[in-house]
Amino acid sequence: MRIGIDVGGTNTDAVLLSAANRLLASVKTPTTPDVTDGVAWAVNDLLAAAAAAGAIERIDDLQAVMIGTTHFTNAIVERRGLTPTAVVRLALPATAALPPLVGWPKQLREAVGTQHYLVHGGYEYDGSELATMDPDELKRVAADVAGRGLRSVAVTSVFAPVNSEMELRAAEILRAEVPDLAVSCSHEFGRIGLLERENATVLNAALVDLAGRIVDGLTAALRNAGIRAPLLLSQNDGTVMDVEYARRFPVATFASGPTNSMRGAAFLAGLDECAVVDVGGTTADIGIVTGGFPREAGAVTELAGVRTNFRMPDLLSLGIGGGTRVRGNDFGPDSVGYELTERSLVFGGTELTLTDLAVRAGMIDLGDPDLVAHLESVRVAGVLAAVAERIAEAVDRMRTSSAPLPVVVVGGGSMLVPEALTGLEDIRRPEHYAVANAVGAAIAEVGGEVDRVFQVDSGTRDRILAEVKQEAVARAENAGAKAGTVRVVDVEEVPLAYLPGGATRIRVKAVGRLDVTRMVHA
Repeated sequence: MRIGIDVGGTNTDAVLLSAANRLLASVKTPTTPDVTDGVAWAVNDLLAAAAAAGAIERIDDLQAVMIGTTHFTNAIVERRGLTPTAVVRLALPATAALPPLVGWPKQLREAVGTQHYLVHGGYEYDGSELATMDPDELKRVAADVAGRGLRSVAVTSVFAPVNSEMELRAAEILRAEVPDLAVSCSHEFGRIGLLERENATVLNAALVDLAGRIVDGLTAALRNAGIRAPLLLSQNDGTVMDVEYARRFPVATFASGPTNSMRGAAFLAGLDECAVVDVGGTTADIGIVTGGFPREAGAVTELAGVRTNFRMPDLLSLGIGGGTRVRGNDFGPDSVGYELTERSLVFGGTELTLTDLAVRAGMIDLGDPDLVAHLESVRVAGVLAAVAERIAEAVDRMRTSSAPLPVVVVGGGSMLVPEALTGLEDIRRPEHYAVANAVGAAIAEVGGEVDRVFQVDSGTRDRILAEVKQEAVARAENAGAKAGTVRVVDVEEVPLAYLPGGATRIRVKAVGRLDVTRMVHA
């Protein structure tokens, strides 16, 4: 059996799934200001519910605990708990016109630190040297980093995804000169595109200390509940990583919540192709599922005002949720969030929310309906109709064709979506829709991805594709997938017409079932 947990802005959901992916128990608890405390609360409530239902006899029967958390996204957005970080770019004599952290919001740049170093090195698109790396130059950088007391460094190199050798050598030199220095290398994060990949690497480097504390806290929370099963964290591509990987790559958890919801919704509805509307307490996230996985965003995504190019689901988020505040005939985008049960009218509070309107309209039985009986029915119907219209428009914007597409509605705030939307006839609300995000965490698999530029000459395409697919499968197995279960789920080829020699960007993604026998136990 497996436990899946997803931490949202309003609620923390937890589910217990059998080996056959049958839902045995579920709970929904308020998210706490300290996210780790909320996870511990949800785990204890889930175990109590499972025991009461006779679904679990021994905690030792648990094979794994998968958690989708907002810890790291919150840290970046709120500029707290970040480690001051130096940036070392291997690129001179190129790229000097655009230094690291260019375009970052001022407050975030100050929180991360502005120390950066441009040194010689880097590659051309075909893997040949742009400039030779100078070890003595890096040793001088290391001495300055040590003198400033910096504990984390982000290393980037031009075309590092094509050839990672210089980044690895630079990291080795820096660690040798500065013991206990945490080094993040860009070839392990983003894709082709120096500035965006560098930004993702810097964000990761700024989170490594926090990652250690969070992993230790979550592990302790499970241990206190008597759980010794391996702890895994959800990634933003619908796969999971173990705790040691999470310590090194916390940035991979960004947007894992919406990804879990998309996968969980499709799984509960029994669909591989669909649109998903996930309405929580704070936002409504709309995405498209293809082949059982969320459609990925384009080359550039933005987080807290920073452009990055790592894998992220293609989402359209609206300020619509159960806790969304209502003023007159308008609503949002602000929400009372996890304080819904304290501030909403139906719970004796003073804030008018969309939950209050849903209760008044008879769409949900929650709290004390008498506390919203004074709301005018015409006003209530008008605001709820506007909510439905905005959601319908968002789904239509996300579609890439006019072909019929089922729309799966999930989330604790999904009562705000009516049974029919303008222009969308096939609306589905599967069983256990309120905890689809936690289900998505529990069914997550282990993945591996290759994304590089290759020279594809005449007659070599099939051989190169086969080699890249084998490498993606090997990466998935090395990450913890069970041998023999890994399959290729996505292949993308993009000829780069502006580069000579048949240059083609090839991206292959492979996923497989988790091999719990190889996981580290809590």
